[in-house]
Amino acid sequence: MPMCSSTPRPRRPAPLLRGGIPPVFLALVVLAMTSCGDEPRPVPPEAEAGISEALKDLRKATIADPRYDIRLSVPRSENDPVRGRIAIRFTWEDPGEDPAPVILDFREPGERIREVRVNGESSEPWTAASHLLIPAELLRSGEENVVEVAFLAGDLSLNRNPDFLYTLFVPDRAHAALPVFDQPNLKARWTLALEIPGEWTALANGPLVEEADGGGLLGEWPGSPRGRDPLPDPDHTGPRKVLRFGETEPISTYLFAFAAGEFQVEEAQRGGRTYTFLHREDDAEKVARNLPAIFDLHLTALEWLEDYTGIDYPFGPFGFVAVPAFQYGGMEHPGAIFYRAESLFLEESATQSQELSRASLIAHETAHMWFGDLVTMDWFDDVWTKEVFANFMAAKIVHPSFPEVDHDLRFLLTHHPTAYGVDRTPGANAIRQPLDNLLEAGTLYGPIIYQKAPVVMQQLERIVGEAALREGLSDYLRVFAFDNATWPDLITILDGLSPDDLAGWSRVWVEEPGRPTVTTTLHGDRVLQGVTLRQSDPWSRGRIWPQAFQVALGYGTDRVYRYPTRLDGDSTAVPGVEGRPMPDFVLPHGSGVEYGLFPLDARSLGFLSTRLPELSDPLLRGTGWITLWDAVLEGQLHSTAFLDLLVQGVGSEANELNLQRILGMLDTTWWMLIRPEERESRAPVVEGALRARLEASGGGSVGSAVFRSLRGVATSPSTVEWLEAVWRGEEEVPGVTLGEEDRIALSAALALREVDGWAAILDEQAARVTNPDRRARLAFVRPALDADPLVREAFFQALADPANRRREPWVLEGLGYLHHPLRGGHGERFVRPALELLEEVQRTGDIFFPAGWVSASVGGHPTATAVAATRTFLDARPDLPPRLRAKVLQSLDLPERAVHIRRGEAPRDRSPGAEGAGVDGAGAEGGVATPTGDPPGR
Repeated sequence: MPMCSSTPRPRRPAPLLRGGIPPVFLALVVLAMTSCGDEPRPVPPEAEAGISEALKDLRKATIADPRYDIRLSVPRSENDPVRGRIAIRFTWEDPGEDPAPVILDFREPGERIREVRVNGESSEPWTAASHLLIPAELLRSGEENVVEVAFLAGDLSLNRNPDFLYTLFVPDRAHAALPVFDQPNLKARWTLALEIPGEWTALANGPLVEEADGGGLLGEWPGSPRGRDPLPDPDHTGPRKVLRFGETEPISTYLFAFAAGEFQVEEAQRGGRTYTFLHREDDAEKVARNLPAIFDLHLTALEWLEDYTGIDYPFGPFGFVAVPAFQYGGMEHPGAIFYRAESLFLEESATQSQELSRASLIAHETAHMWFGDLVTMDWFDDVWTKEVFANFMAAKIVHPSFPEVDHDLRFLLTHHPTAYGVDRTPGANAIRQPLDNLLEAGTLYGPIIYQKAPVVMQQLERIVGEAALREGLSDYLRVFAFDNATWPDLITILDGLSPDDLAGWSRVWVEEPGRPTVTTTLHGDRVLQGVTLRQSDPWSRGRIWPQAFQVALGYGTDRVYRYPTRLDGDSTAVPGVEGRPMPDFVLPHGSGVEYGLFPLDARSLGFLSTRLPELSDPLLRGTGWITLWDAVLEGQLHSTAFLDLLVQGVGSEANELNLQRILGMLDTTWWMLIRPEERESRAPVVEGALRARLEASGGGSVGSAVFRSLRGVATSPSTVEWLEAVWRGEEEVPGVTLGEEDRIALSAALALREVDGWAAILDEQAARVTNPDRRARLAFVRPALDADPLVREAFFQALADPANRRREPWVLEGLGYLHHPLRGGHGERFVRPALELLEEVQRTGDIFFPAGWVSASVGGHPTATAVAATRTFLDARPDLPPRLRAKVLQSLDLPERAVHIRRGEAPRDRSPGAEGAGVDGAGAEGGVATPTGDPPGR
């Protein structure tokens, strides 16, 4: 039982609390604390599951200056528990009048707490939901308090593997492993000591200050709590050692991190700073080929950010880890950035897009050292602020490293199509979203944060000016250094530097979902008498999205004139166009920054749908492809005509960024919008165009991109035979050197096509793989590649066990194979069961996993039966959490449109009020899979 004071506490007036806790809230706490003695104490209402806003506010008002001193003993076997001790120091302000207990966050506390001491006094653990409660009578008001806990660390966020582990605590997973105050606005200083197997190494936020042989870090481990069997001794065979890391700067709990295991250690000096890099790549040639670029890109990003912000790198050491099967592209722990290994170690056949992605990822995570780590959002409703700054800065940082790249075009293609993929759906969400409990923080993430928000930030830069934005951001970083801030805090700073109503602008762009529909009307016959832009709200809410435009008037394929204007109301006349000849086409979004749905007038649609690949301006070609894709989805342009145009683009596109976009749209159009019987008749033309471009490319980055596209769409016997010959080494890809990842992907493609001897191909490929992590990944996904439906069903059934979902990229890869178009309709049987698991996937998985799970399971089936199964699930689950429902609707949008497109029907109403509109009847088309990419870097 929890300890309780035997004498009443003296009553005194309650001081004013920082943060202003409502009196009714305190009354509930006082009422909850009236029971003592031998009866169990009533649980305070703020000790509900997760971390509520009420609990966050109470702790911010009463707790200050936390410090964590953590000691962990990591056994050799991943099946033995990690044991730990933590000393938590903090100042506590007594609010008076029977104050509430101090509430620490710790999942499954009753199972894992072994001992609690408060200010040197033993205390019986008092637990509730995911919390450890510390009685107020044991605390000293206005002074430093020390709470010590001996515990078993939870494995959920420790990501344990046979010979390495790594933490991942974002957004609310720190307390899944450790007892902490798990909220972003209680920043703390951390010290860490790790006892690990002697051949392991480790990296953490703080500097490594001591390494010593031997164990015994925890001292005498406490005995078993009452009623529990004692823990068996862990497997400590072999030598042990202890690594001690120095104290960090103040950081939030989600940023505390360490990785430990059998890693190779690389160090390099760049710009007077030592960089430490841990990885598990055993291909020495691949390491040597990639290592200089990896270190150089970090240096470039650091120096750029120090210059832009005027603030030196704010943390001590700079290290990073390449983690196999990491859940994200990267995670920005200060001093210990984690990356997905495949994102850093590129194959020799890497495309320009992959090289740009690596540079952007490194710049993104480095930018977080200032935007997110130095200044952190106050609550996860503003998680988007750190992500938008990181993406916005990354786009600027990579410019000098890739002078040959059209960066305006890259910004357009990187952000607009993916953001539109959500904003056009009934499940669209605002950039800034309310959040009642951190339990749901993971559902806030998605393309709107990562792709739409940078577009909005670029528009903000246009409004206030580049110099003023830079000045405002520097002020923001200095004012809130090592502290927390909100989006309104930044808007207040910028409002002082701009005459515009930024708060009003922010309301529609940041606080509301969706995008405007902007139409263009040409006045006149042969001579223009005017051009009018009109915007409307597709959700019928009467909203206006103020933004600037560069209206492009095109004459033929090589003459373009741009006219600036602003659209701050329902409509505007474009100035300066009167008297010009009637153009062949008009694109109102001629700068590539404008955001919305831009239906083409009949004249422009007719010209661009036949001659777009001939335009001389690469940016307008990029804008045109995005616009025509919308035209296909909105029923303005037939999918087969668009496929013909894509094939034309494959042969003629000279800009690699545009070519990558064309290849991506070709893949999606091929599997989603073209009926199976049409694919059979068109395969020779599509594959022939790809083969011809591959031959003409001479290899290199373009050749790699085209080969991968050909590998993805190949269905004809002749092309599949050629791919098999390439895998066997009997044929070569012109100018392209295939790496191990390429050959693994090629073996999977052959297995999906069930070529003769597909099983032997997979066996031989597995035998060729020397890296243990890649070999384990191939073994994991192999059942999903099997030709036997029963084997594939067993693979899916195994995913019901959370333990089998731990390596999330592997799971998503396997789901992609289950739902591959070449599996016919078999994958549809997994749609409803996958949706039934969604809430559990959200509880046990990391932030991008639920959306990836839904996309892989729902988003690639353009059949009426699969759509109906999803709609039936949604109808049966009105209680499904709204953000999870939105994820399903986002993934369902393209399949629903695809069913109508395949039938030659006009698309249904996609507004939120039409959420229930689905697809009537059942179709016989085979299920298809959505092409998936890596999750965005964090």
